[in-house]
Amino acid sequence: MQTNFSLARLADPEIKEANDILRTCVHCGFCLATCPTYLILGDELDSPRGRIYLAKQLLEEEKPARADVSKHLDRCLTCLSCMTTCPSGVDYAHLIDQARVHNEASSVRPMTERLLRRVLATVIPNPSLFRLALIGGWFARPLARLMPGRLKGMVTMAPARLRGPSHVDRPQVFPAQGPRRKRVALHPGCAQKVLRPEINEATVRLLTRHGCEVVIAKDSGCCGAIVHHMGQEEQSRAAAIRNVAAWTRELDGEGLDAVVSNASGCGVSLKDYGHLLRHDRQWAEPAARVAAITRDVSELMVELGLGKVAGETGQSVTYHPACSMQHGQKLRTESKQLLTDAGFKVREPAESHICCGSAGTYSILQPALSQELRNRKLTHIKATEPDYIAAGNIGCMTHLEGGTSIPVVHTVQLLDWATGGPKPPLVDLL
Repeated sequence: MQTNFSLARLADPEIKEANDILRTCVHCGFCLATCPTYLILGDELDSPRGRIYLAKQLLEEEKPARADVSKHLDRCLTCLSCMTTCPSGVDYAHLIDQARVHNEASSVRPMTERLLRRVLATVIPNPSLFRLALIGGWFARPLARLMPGRLKGMVTMAPARLRGPSHVDRPQVFPAQGPRRKRVALHPGCAQKVLRPEINEATVRLLTRHGCEVVIAKDSGCCGAIVHHMGQEEQSRAAAIRNVAAWTRELDGEGLDAVVSNASGCGVSLKDYGHLLRHDRQWAEPAARVAAITRDVSELMVELGLGKVAGETGQSVTYHPACSMQHGQKLRTESKQLLTDAGFKVREPAESHICCGSAGTYSILQPALSQELRNRKLTHIKATEPDYIAAGNIGCMTHLEGGTSIPVVHTVQLLDWATGGPKPPLVDLL
Protein backbone atom coordinates (compact mmCIF):
# COMPACT_ATOMS: atom_id res chain seq x y z
CA MET A 1 0.00 0.00 0.00
CA GLN A 2 1.32 3.43 -0.95
CA THR A 3 1.63 5.95 1.88
CA ASN A 4 2.23 9.71 1.97
CA PHE A 5 3.75 10.56 5.33
CA SER A 6 6.13 13.50 5.36
CA LEU A 7 9.74 13.04 6.43
CA ALA A 8 8.98 15.04 9.56
CA ARG A 9 6.15 12.66 10.46
CA LEU A 10 8.30 9.62 9.77
CA ALA A 11 10.77 10.87 12.38
CA ASP A 12 8.14 9.85 14.93
CA PRO A 13 8.85 6.15 15.69
CA GLU A 14 5.13 5.40 16.08
CA ILE A 15 4.35 6.83 12.64
CA LYS A 16 7.37 5.05 11.19
CA GLU A 17 6.00 1.75 12.51
CA ALA A 18 2.53 2.50 11.12
CA ASN A 19 4.03 3.36 7.74
CA ASP A 20 5.95 0.08 7.63
CA ILE A 21 2.81 -1.87 8.52
CA LEU A 22 0.68 -0.09 5.93
CA ARG A 23 3.23 -0.72 3.19
CA THR A 24 3.12 -4.45 3.95
CA CYS A 25 -0.54 -4.72 2.91
CA VAL A 26 -1.03 -5.82 -0.72
CA HIS A 27 -4.87 -5.46 -0.79
CA CYS A 28 -5.33 -9.20 -1.43
CA GLY A 29 -8.52 -9.52 0.59
CA PHE A 30 -7.76 -12.88 2.21
CA CYS A 31 -8.68 -11.29 5.53
CA LEU A 32 -12.27 -10.66 4.48
CA ALA A 33 -13.19 -14.33 4.63
CA THR A 34 -12.37 -14.65 8.33
CA CYS A 35 -13.41 -11.23 9.64
CA PRO A 36 -16.51 -11.63 11.85
CA THR A 37 -17.90 -8.15 11.25
CA TYR A 38 -17.47 -8.43 7.47
CA LEU A 39 -19.18 -11.83 7.50
CA ILE A 40 -22.18 -10.28 9.24
CA LEU A 41 -22.33 -6.80 7.70
CA GLY A 42 -20.74 -7.31 4.27
CA ASP A 43 -19.30 -3.79 4.38
CA GLU A 44 -15.74 -3.33 3.10
CA LEU A 45 -15.14 -0.69 5.78
CA ASP A 46 -16.01 -3.29 8.42
CA SER A 47 -13.24 -5.57 7.18
CA PRO A 48 -9.53 -5.47 8.09
CA ARG A 49 -8.67 -4.17 4.63
CA GLY A 50 -11.21 -1.39 4.96
CA ARG A 51 -10.03 -0.46 8.44
CA ILE A 52 -6.43 -0.37 7.22
CA TYR A 53 -7.48 2.28 4.67
CA LEU A 54 -9.26 4.20 7.44
CA ALA A 55 -6.21 3.98 9.71
CA LYS A 56 -3.99 5.24 6.88
CA GLN A 57 -6.30 8.17 6.26
CA LEU A 58 -6.60 8.96 9.96
CA LEU A 59 -2.87 8.90 10.64
CA GLU A 60 -1.83 10.70 7.45
CA GLU A 61 -4.27 13.59 7.61
CA GLU A 62 -3.77 14.52 11.27
CA LYS A 63 -7.36 15.70 11.42
CA PRO A 64 -10.04 14.92 14.04
CA ALA A 65 -11.65 11.57 13.36
CA ARG A 66 -15.04 11.70 11.66
CA ALA A 67 -17.97 9.88 13.23
CA ASP A 68 -18.13 7.31 10.41
CA VAL A 69 -14.43 6.47 10.86
CA SER A 70 -14.91 5.99 14.60
CA LYS A 71 -17.89 3.74 13.92
CA HIS A 72 -15.95 1.30 11.76
CA LEU A 73 -12.87 1.29 14.01
CA ASP A 74 -15.06 0.69 17.06
CA ARG A 75 -16.72 -2.27 15.38
CA CYS A 76 -13.41 -4.14 15.15
CA LEU A 77 -13.31 -6.96 17.70
CA THR A 78 -9.49 -7.14 17.68
CA CYS A 79 -9.95 -10.88 17.29
CA LEU A 80 -6.82 -10.95 15.06
CA SER A 81 -8.23 -13.68 12.85
CA CYS A 82 -7.08 -11.50 9.96
CA MET A 83 -3.49 -11.83 11.10
CA THR A 84 -3.74 -15.62 11.07
CA THR A 85 -5.10 -15.47 7.52
CA CYS A 86 -2.88 -12.73 6.07
CA PRO A 87 -0.24 -14.11 3.67
CA SER A 88 1.78 -10.88 3.83
CA GLY A 89 2.22 -10.76 7.59
CA VAL A 90 0.50 -7.39 8.10
CA ASP A 91 0.78 -6.40 11.77
CA TYR A 92 -2.85 -5.35 12.00
CA ALA A 93 -2.89 -5.49 15.80
CA HIS A 94 -0.41 -2.69 16.33
CA LEU A 95 -1.83 -0.62 13.47
CA ILE A 96 -5.37 -0.71 14.84
CA ASP A 97 -3.99 0.13 18.29
CA GLN A 98 -2.37 3.28 16.92
CA ALA A 99 -5.50 4.24 15.02
CA ARG A 100 -7.61 3.86 18.14
CA VAL A 101 -5.27 6.01 20.22
CA HIS A 102 -5.49 8.75 17.60
CA ASN A 103 -9.24 8.25 17.27
CA GLU A 104 -9.81 8.42 21.01
CA ALA A 105 -7.77 11.60 21.31
CA SER A 106 -9.29 13.42 18.34
CA SER A 107 -12.89 12.26 17.87
CA VAL A 108 -15.84 14.01 19.43
CA ARG A 109 -18.09 11.28 20.72
CA PRO A 110 -21.60 11.93 22.06
CA MET A 111 -21.69 12.67 25.78
CA THR A 112 -23.43 9.38 26.64
CA GLU A 113 -20.76 7.44 24.71
CA ARG A 114 -17.91 9.24 26.45
CA LEU A 115 -19.51 8.69 29.85
CA LEU A 116 -20.07 4.97 29.24
CA ARG A 117 -16.49 4.42 28.08
CA ARG A 118 -15.16 6.35 31.05
CA VAL A 119 -17.24 4.25 33.45
CA LEU A 120 -16.05 0.99 31.87
CA ALA A 121 -12.41 2.10 31.91
CA THR A 122 -12.70 3.05 35.58
CA VAL A 123 -14.80 0.24 36.98
CA ILE A 124 -13.77 -3.01 35.25
CA PRO A 125 -9.99 -2.80 35.96
CA ASN A 126 -10.71 -2.09 39.65
CA PRO A 127 -11.92 -5.27 41.40
CA SER A 128 -13.49 -3.39 44.33
CA LEU A 129 -15.49 -1.06 42.08
CA PHE A 130 -16.35 -3.89 39.71
CA ARG A 131 -17.70 -5.98 42.58
CA LEU A 132 -19.92 -3.11 43.73
CA ALA A 133 -21.15 -2.60 40.17
CA LEU A 134 -22.02 -6.29 39.84
CA ILE A 135 -23.93 -6.20 43.12
CA GLY A 136 -25.97 -3.33 41.72
CA GLY A 137 -26.40 -5.24 38.47
CA TRP A 138 -27.61 -8.30 40.36
CA PHE A 139 -30.48 -6.33 41.88
CA ALA A 140 -31.37 -4.97 38.43
CA ARG A 141 -31.34 -8.36 36.66
CA PRO A 142 -35.14 -8.89 36.88
CA LEU A 143 -35.58 -5.72 34.80
CA ALA A 144 -32.90 -6.54 32.22
CA ARG A 145 -35.36 -7.41 29.43
CA LEU A 146 -36.85 -3.93 29.61
CA MET A 147 -33.50 -2.17 29.29
CA PRO A 148 -31.82 -0.82 26.13
CA GLY A 149 -29.00 -2.88 24.60
CA ARG A 150 -25.95 -1.38 26.26
CA LEU A 151 -27.46 -1.11 29.74
CA LYS A 152 -28.86 -4.61 29.37
CA GLY A 153 -25.38 -5.89 28.50
CA MET A 154 -23.93 -4.39 31.65
CA VAL A 155 -26.70 -5.80 33.86
CA THR A 156 -26.61 -9.32 32.41
CA MET A 157 -22.87 -9.47 33.09
CA ALA A 158 -23.72 -9.80 36.78
CA PRO A 159 -23.57 -13.49 37.75
CA ALA A 160 -26.49 -15.16 39.48
CA ARG A 161 -24.20 -15.78 42.45
CA LEU A 162 -21.35 -13.48 43.41
CA ARG A 163 -18.64 -14.77 45.72
CA GLY A 164 -16.58 -12.62 48.03
CA PRO A 165 -12.83 -12.10 47.54
CA SER A 166 -10.81 -15.32 47.35
CA HIS A 167 -8.04 -16.29 49.73
CA VAL A 168 -5.65 -16.43 46.74
CA ASP A 169 -6.18 -12.76 45.86
CA ARG A 170 -3.79 -11.28 48.38
CA PRO A 171 0.00 -11.20 47.83
CA GLN A 172 1.57 -14.45 49.04
CA VAL A 173 3.58 -17.49 48.05
CA PHE A 174 2.08 -20.97 47.62
CA PRO A 175 4.73 -23.69 48.06
CA ALA A 176 5.11 -26.49 45.55
CA GLN A 177 3.90 -29.95 46.48
CA GLY A 178 6.92 -32.19 46.46
CA PRO A 179 10.20 -31.06 44.90
CA ARG A 180 10.03 -27.58 43.41
CA ARG A 181 10.32 -27.69 39.64
CA LYS A 182 9.58 -24.05 38.87
CA ARG A 183 8.90 -20.74 40.56
CA VAL A 184 6.16 -18.79 38.76
CA ALA A 185 4.15 -15.62 39.27
CA LEU A 186 0.42 -15.93 38.63
CA HIS A 187 -1.17 -12.90 37.01
CA PRO A 188 -4.19 -12.28 39.30
CA GLY A 189 -6.16 -10.22 36.78
CA CYS A 190 -9.08 -7.95 37.63
CA ALA A 191 -12.53 -8.91 36.28
CA GLN A 192 -11.89 -12.66 36.46
CA LYS A 193 -11.14 -12.76 40.17
CA VAL A 194 -14.48 -11.05 40.78
CA LEU A 195 -16.60 -12.99 38.28
CA ARG A 196 -14.99 -16.42 38.76
CA PRO A 197 -12.52 -16.48 41.69
CA GLU A 198 -12.51 -20.28 41.50
CA ILE A 199 -10.39 -20.08 38.32
CA ASN A 200 -7.38 -18.61 40.11
CA GLU A 201 -7.91 -21.07 42.97
CA ALA A 202 -7.91 -24.01 40.54
CA THR A 203 -4.81 -22.64 38.83
CA VAL A 204 -2.90 -22.42 42.10
CA ARG A 205 -3.89 -25.98 43.02
CA LEU A 206 -2.97 -27.34 39.59
CA LEU A 207 0.41 -25.63 39.44
CA THR A 208 1.47 -26.42 43.01
CA ARG A 209 0.39 -30.04 42.49
CA HIS A 210 2.73 -30.19 39.52
CA GLY A 211 5.74 -28.84 41.36
CA CYS A 212 5.42 -25.07 40.94
CA GLU A 213 5.93 -22.52 43.66
CA VAL A 214 3.28 -19.91 42.87
CA VAL A 215 3.77 -16.25 43.71
CA ILE A 216 1.01 -13.65 43.85
CA ALA A 217 3.22 -10.58 43.59
CA LYS A 218 2.38 -7.43 45.50
CA ASP A 219 0.91 -4.68 43.28
CA SER A 220 0.29 -6.97 40.29
CA GLY A 221 -3.20 -6.64 38.85
CA CYS A 222 -5.08 -5.55 35.74
CA CYS A 223 -3.07 -6.14 32.55
CA GLY A 224 -4.40 -3.00 30.88
CA ALA A 225 -6.08 -4.75 27.92
CA ILE A 226 -9.54 -3.29 28.56
CA VAL A 227 -8.37 0.32 28.32
CA HIS A 228 -5.75 -0.44 25.68
CA HIS A 229 -8.36 -1.58 23.18
CA MET A 230 -10.41 1.52 23.96
CA GLY A 231 -7.51 3.70 22.81
CA GLN A 232 -6.62 4.93 26.30
CA GLU A 233 -2.89 4.51 25.95
CA GLU A 234 -1.65 6.22 29.10
CA GLN A 235 -3.90 4.16 31.36
CA SER A 236 -2.78 0.94 29.67
CA ARG A 237 0.89 1.92 30.02
CA ALA A 238 0.37 2.67 33.71
CA ALA A 239 -1.13 -0.80 34.25
CA ALA A 240 1.76 -2.40 32.37
CA ILE A 241 4.36 -0.53 34.40
CA ARG A 242 2.75 -1.60 37.71
CA ASN A 243 2.87 -5.24 36.67
CA VAL A 244 6.37 -5.05 35.22
CA ALA A 245 7.62 -3.42 38.42
CA ALA A 246 5.96 -6.08 40.59
CA TRP A 247 7.36 -9.02 38.60
CA THR A 248 10.78 -7.45 38.14
CA ARG A 249 11.14 -7.34 41.92
CA GLU A 250 10.51 -11.10 41.95
CA LEU A 251 12.87 -11.67 39.02
CA ASP A 252 15.64 -9.75 40.75
CA GLY A 253 14.87 -11.40 44.09
CA GLU A 254 14.33 -15.16 44.23
CA GLY A 255 13.81 -15.33 40.47
CA LEU A 256 10.93 -16.47 38.25
CA ASP A 257 10.75 -19.15 35.61
CA ALA A 258 7.50 -17.77 34.20
CA VAL A 259 4.72 -15.25 34.56
CA VAL A 260 1.54 -17.29 34.14
CA SER A 261 -1.75 -16.03 32.73
CA ASN A 262 -4.98 -18.02 32.88
CA ALA A 263 -6.99 -15.51 30.83
CA SER A 264 -5.87 -15.59 27.21
CA GLY A 265 -7.00 -12.01 26.58
CA CYS A 266 -4.68 -10.85 29.33
CA GLY A 267 -1.93 -13.11 28.05
CA VAL A 268 -1.84 -11.32 24.70
CA SER A 269 -1.32 -7.99 26.45
CA LEU A 270 1.30 -9.34 28.86
CA LYS A 271 3.29 -10.84 26.01
CA ASP A 272 3.18 -7.49 24.23
CA TYR A 273 4.55 -5.42 27.14
CA GLY A 274 7.94 -5.26 25.47
CA HIS A 275 6.36 -3.54 22.48
CA LEU A 276 4.05 -1.33 24.51
CA LEU A 277 6.89 0.09 26.60
CA ARG A 278 9.66 -0.11 24.00
CA HIS A 279 10.19 3.67 23.94
CA ASP A 280 10.25 4.06 27.71
CA ARG A 281 13.89 4.36 28.79
CA GLN A 282 13.22 3.13 32.31
CA TRP A 283 10.84 0.26 31.56
CA ALA A 284 11.69 -1.00 28.08
CA GLU A 285 14.23 -3.61 29.20
CA PRO A 286 12.26 -4.88 32.26
CA ALA A 287 9.09 -5.07 30.13
CA ALA A 288 10.91 -7.14 27.51
CA ARG A 289 12.15 -9.49 30.26
CA VAL A 290 8.64 -9.99 31.62
CA ALA A 291 7.11 -10.49 28.16
CA ALA A 292 9.76 -13.08 27.30
CA ILE A 293 8.82 -15.35 30.21
CA THR A 294 5.04 -14.91 30.06
CA ARG A 295 3.15 -18.15 29.44
CA ASP A 296 -0.46 -19.15 29.20
CA VAL A 297 -1.21 -21.78 31.81
CA SER A 298 -1.81 -24.32 29.02
CA GLU A 299 1.70 -23.70 27.65
CA LEU A 300 3.22 -24.28 31.06
CA MET A 301 1.17 -27.43 31.70
CA VAL A 302 2.28 -28.92 28.39
CA GLU A 303 5.85 -28.31 29.47
CA LEU A 304 5.30 -29.76 32.95
CA GLY A 305 3.25 -32.73 31.79
CA LEU A 306 -0.16 -33.54 33.20
CA GLY A 307 0.98 -36.52 35.24
CA LYS A 308 -1.43 -38.97 36.83
CA VAL A 309 -5.11 -38.44 36.02
CA ALA A 310 -8.25 -40.01 37.45
CA GLY A 311 -9.13 -41.69 34.14
CA GLU A 312 -11.76 -41.17 31.47
CA THR A 313 -14.85 -39.33 32.69
CA GLY A 314 -17.09 -40.51 29.87
CA GLN A 315 -18.22 -36.93 29.37
CA SER A 316 -17.78 -34.75 26.31
CA VAL A 317 -16.42 -31.23 26.40
CA THR A 318 -16.58 -28.84 23.48
CA TYR A 319 -13.52 -26.64 23.52
CA HIS A 320 -14.02 -23.04 22.50
CA PRO A 321 -10.65 -21.63 21.33
CA ALA A 322 -10.69 -17.96 22.30
CA CYS A 323 -9.45 -15.62 19.58
CA SER A 324 -6.83 -14.28 21.97
CA MET A 325 -5.60 -17.85 22.41
CA GLN A 326 -5.54 -19.12 18.82
CA HIS A 327 -4.90 -15.87 16.92
CA GLY A 328 -3.30 -13.63 19.54
CA GLN A 329 -0.98 -16.18 21.19
CA LYS A 330 -0.93 -18.77 18.38
CA LEU A 331 -1.86 -21.55 20.83
CA ARG A 332 -4.18 -23.86 18.91
CA THR A 333 -3.68 -27.40 20.19
CA GLU A 334 -2.34 -27.18 23.75
CA SER A 335 -5.63 -26.99 25.65
CA LYS A 336 -7.34 -29.61 23.52
CA GLN A 337 -4.47 -32.04 24.02
CA LEU A 338 -4.41 -31.46 27.77
CA LEU A 339 -8.16 -32.07 28.04
CA THR A 340 -7.81 -35.25 26.00
CA ASP A 341 -4.93 -36.41 28.20
CA ALA A 342 -7.11 -35.68 31.23
CA GLY A 343 -9.71 -38.19 30.05
CA PHE A 344 -12.33 -35.99 28.41
CA LYS A 345 -13.91 -36.55 25.00
CA VAL A 346 -12.92 -33.31 23.33
CA ARG A 347 -14.84 -31.77 20.46
CA GLU A 348 -14.45 -28.50 18.58
CA PRO A 349 -17.31 -26.73 16.81
CA ALA A 350 -17.52 -25.59 13.21
CA GLU A 351 -16.24 -22.07 12.54
CA SER A 352 -14.02 -22.33 15.60
CA HIS A 353 -11.80 -19.61 14.11
CA ILE A 354 -14.62 -17.05 14.23
CA CYS A 355 -15.02 -14.80 17.29
CA CYS A 356 -17.82 -15.39 19.80
CA GLY A 357 -18.41 -11.64 20.13
CA SER A 358 -17.12 -11.08 23.65
CA ALA A 359 -13.92 -9.12 22.98
CA GLY A 360 -13.53 -7.29 26.29
CA THR A 361 -16.03 -4.43 26.45
CA TYR A 362 -17.36 -5.18 22.95
CA SER A 363 -20.43 -7.01 24.26
CA ILE A 364 -21.42 -3.78 26.03
CA LEU A 365 -20.34 -1.21 23.45
CA GLN A 366 -21.58 -3.19 20.41
CA PRO A 367 -24.42 -5.34 21.85
CA ALA A 368 -26.25 -6.17 18.61
CA LEU A 369 -23.18 -7.43 16.74
CA SER A 370 -21.91 -9.17 19.85
CA GLN A 371 -25.14 -11.09 20.39
CA GLU A 372 -25.40 -12.09 16.75
CA LEU A 373 -21.89 -13.53 16.89
CA ARG A 374 -22.68 -15.31 20.15
CA ASN A 375 -25.81 -16.88 18.69
CA ARG A 376 -23.84 -18.03 15.66
CA LYS A 377 -21.14 -19.51 17.89
CA LEU A 378 -23.60 -21.27 20.20
CA THR A 379 -25.46 -22.79 17.25
CA HIS A 380 -22.25 -24.54 16.21
CA ILE A 381 -21.37 -25.49 19.79
CA LYS A 382 -24.81 -27.02 20.47
CA ALA A 383 -24.49 -29.09 17.29
CA THR A 384 -21.64 -30.99 18.96
CA GLU A 385 -23.98 -31.99 21.84
CA PRO A 386 -21.49 -31.37 24.64
CA ASP A 387 -21.94 -32.01 28.34
CA TYR A 388 -20.16 -28.73 28.91
CA ILE A 389 -18.10 -26.05 27.20
CA ALA A 390 -14.48 -25.31 28.09
CA ALA A 391 -12.60 -22.09 27.34
CA GLY A 392 -9.45 -20.34 28.48
CA ASN A 393 -10.71 -16.77 28.61
CA ILE A 394 -13.08 -15.25 31.17
CA GLY A 395 -14.64 -12.87 28.65
CA CYS A 396 -15.69 -15.70 26.34
CA MET A 397 -16.97 -17.72 29.28
CA THR A 398 -19.28 -15.07 30.70
CA HIS A 399 -20.46 -14.10 27.22
CA LEU A 400 -21.30 -17.64 26.13
CA GLU A 401 -23.02 -18.67 29.34
CA GLY A 402 -25.42 -15.75 28.89
CA GLY A 403 -26.95 -17.56 25.92
CA THR A 404 -26.98 -21.24 26.92
CA SER A 405 -27.82 -23.59 29.75
CA ILE A 406 -24.78 -25.75 28.96
CA PRO A 407 -22.24 -25.25 31.77
CA VAL A 408 -19.23 -23.15 30.70
CA VAL A 409 -16.03 -23.81 32.64
CA HIS A 410 -12.37 -22.89 32.41
CA THR A 411 -10.00 -25.49 31.00
CA VAL A 412 -7.83 -25.26 34.10
CA GLN A 413 -10.76 -26.22 36.33
CA LEU A 414 -11.21 -29.48 34.41
CA LEU A 415 -7.49 -30.21 34.54
CA ASP A 416 -7.48 -29.50 38.26
CA TRP A 417 -10.40 -31.86 38.84
CA ALA A 418 -8.85 -34.60 36.68
CA THR A 419 -5.61 -34.51 38.69
CA GLY A 420 -7.11 -34.55 42.17
CA GLY A 421 -8.86 -31.23 42.72
CA PRO A 422 -12.56 -30.54 43.38
CA LYS A 423 -15.13 -30.64 40.60
CA PRO A 424 -15.99 -27.26 39.05
CA PRO A 425 -18.97 -25.64 40.79
CA LEU A 426 -21.08 -25.43 37.63
CA VAL A 427 -20.57 -29.01 36.47
CA ASP A 428 -22.03 -32.21 37.83
CA LEU A 429 -19.09 -34.44 36.91
CA LEU A 430 -19.57 -38.16 37.32
